[in-house]
Amino acid sequence: MNIQWYPGHMTKAKRAMEEDIKLIDLIIELVDARAPLSSRNPDIDQLGRGKARLILLNKSDLADERANEQWMSFFLARGIQTVKMDCRTGNGLKQINGAVAEACREKMERDRRRGILNRPVRTMVVGIPNVGKSTFINAFAKKACTKTGNKPGVTKGNQWIRLNKTLELLDTPGILWPRFEDQQVGQKLAFIGSINDDVLSKEELAWGLLAFLKEHYPEAVKARYQIASEGPEETLEAIARARACLKKGGELDLARAANLLFDDFRGGKLGRITLELPENVQ
Repeated sequence: MNIQWYPGHMTKAKRAMEEDIKLIDLIIELVDARAPLSSRNPDIDQLGRGKARLILLNKSDLADERANEQWMSFFLARGIQTVKMDCRTGNGLKQINGAVAEACREKMERDRRRGILNRPVRTMVVGIPNVGKSTFINAFAKKACTKTGNKPGVTKGNQWIRLNKTLELLDTPGILWPRFEDQQVGQKLAFIGSINDDVLSKEELAWGLLAFLKEHYPEAVKARYQIASEGPEETLEAIARARACLKKGGELDLARAANLLFDDFRGGKLGRITLELPENVQ
């Protein structure tokens, strides 16, 4: 299954980001902790050259904790401040101000030498679709933010938000990149829900997820559905039988079983699962 999804509005969003990035000091990039590398837009590294960086490993509560620690070390070793968090519960939010200060330490020192005091750090929040950007902004701002519309970048769907006296934020639309050179990247993004499900074959995608789980988390499917782990196609059929996913006449409804599987995976009901590890990065 060839996975590609790049709606036209993302091209416009990227062009706007290229202009707006000139206005900011720090890029806050949200990634999905279950696939931290695959959920990073490679364009951000090019667009953000010379800018301070902070990566938020969002949905870390759904990811394997040992893998979370490995990814933290991976990014920190590359000079990128990193925070584990869960935007829905607020876990990790208290660490962000300290991480921002550390990431922007050189910038703040330059400001002090120039006699510029107390200028807010201007940040841009970026991330692919469905990574939790809006949830993060709402949680971090505590819904008490104010737009600062007298700055460039307010138009074209972007908005400046004053979070506090020391931090201003430029919200941007979520964007993917035009083509997945590695189809495994596209598959992982489809697993976590960052690609529109309507353009995918959910049954084929379910087979891919089940094959991964059998190799890396063999107990996950057994524990959730009380079935034996077999080949991907047989396992999906077994899930359909176990959860009474049936069409009229008693035929197995594999599409419904696939949807059930992904709902369980994305909701953490299969356990804490990470789809990739730093040790496999070339």
